[in-house]
Amino acid sequence: MRFLPTRRHRIAAAVLTLVLPSAWLLGGERRGTDTVIVAPVKRGPFTVVVTTAGELRARQFVQVTAPPGGQQAGVFQMKISSIVPEGTVVKQGDVVAELDRTTVAPKLQEVSLALQKAEAQYEQAMLDSTLNLSTARENIRTMELGLEEKRLAKEQAVYEAPTVKRQAEIDYEKAQRALAQAKADYETKTEQAKAKMREVGAEVSRQRGLLKAVQDFMAGFTIKAPAPGMVIYAKEWNGKKRTTGSQVNAWDPGVAQLPDLTHMESVTYVNEIDVRKVAVGQPVGITLDADPTKRLTGKVTSVANVGEQRPNADAKVFEVKVQVEQSDSTLRPGMTTGNAIETLKVADALFVPLEALGSEGGVSFVYKQARGRVVKQEVGTGAVNDDEVIIVSGLGVDDRVLLSPPANHERLTLVRLRAAGASVATAPGDTSKQASIKD
Repeated sequence: MRFLPTRRHRIAAAVLTLVLPSAWLLGGERRGTDTVIVAPVKRGPFTVVVTTAGELRARQFVQVTAPPGGQQAGVFQMKISSIVPEGTVVKQGDVVAELDRTTVAPKLQEVSLALQKAEAQYEQAMLDSTLNLSTARENIRTMELGLEEKRLAKEQAVYEAPTVKRQAEIDYEKAQRALAQAKADYETKTEQAKAKMREVGAEVSRQRGLLKAVQDFMAGFTIKAPAPGMVIYAKEWNGKKRTTGSQVNAWDPGVAQLPDLTHMESVTYVNEIDVRKVAVGQPVGITLDADPTKRLTGKVTSVANVGEQRPNADAKVFEVKVQVEQSDSTLRPGMTTGNAIETLKVADALFVPLEALGSEGGVSFVYKQARGRVVKQEVGTGAVNDDEVIIVSGLGVDDRVLLSPPANHERLTLVRLRAAGASVATAPGDTSKQASIKD
């Protein structure tokens, strides 16, 4: 009796046709996953790239700052009351910004009053000295006349009694001594007057100098461009740009910059895990978010030795500067860049996808297809990039590896690499112990 094939029978036969060969291929120790995804071991150039976002900045620029002299004037915080729009092209001497003068007006009034007081004290000291010295000179003149009288009385007492004569001599000697003392006192008062005038005069000079410093400081509140260029706002410590209403101080007086647009660099920040791979001189591919079609090249010029905590970042990062090798008139400071830093390039290497690599007890391994079987093979690894890892031992160029563990992976025995006298040189960035190639 013959059975006519139904549609259900045909579907079942097709499924068996597809499933049975795979089940036979990976059965027992040969059985694997229900859905096997394999990848070949590739051979060719291998690169490790660290990709970061950055920002364009001029390598050379002229700083536009708040006026110096704030500390001398006693003003430490200033507010920007107005500033030209960012990107404005200015000539030398053009006004860039205005600072709020209300912060320094009380200081100007205070110094003006102090100067008036010092000048009044100077004038009073001068009048006192004039009066005192004039009185002293008049007293000396009176004493000189008195001494003349005593001299005449002494001469007339020659014919008088001895007591009268002696009294006249005593009176004359007293008058002489009093006159000498008055003259000495006059010289002392003169020196005292000079010292007093020097003291009040120094205070007047100090207050005048302070007033001039405050006035010059206020005159600098109209900030002008020291050179021609395009105005780019300066950044505060938190990365925020200064604009109208922002505060500047004596320790961070930058208001804006006038960059040299012919020499640009991309400033980026690399996390502490990847920064050990970055070194000065490494090539960099640069893209612009504003123009994704534009491709620029550059090289790393500096890597910070000390990390910093950036806003909105959980881990510490290190500043890396990348010199842009092309000069492009469309480049502007502040443009966002993508930086692909090529930290390693191997001309000829074996590598597999990262998904194929497993680790157990510090030993790296892959699941390799070998003569219809799946083998848990130990491998020696080298450098790693975002997608692939270099295999320095344990696999050949014709091998194929599974990208996920087979269903029976718990029952597979790890095939270890055979030790040898000479070790295999690993590529930079090796993530495993050096191992010898298995025969």
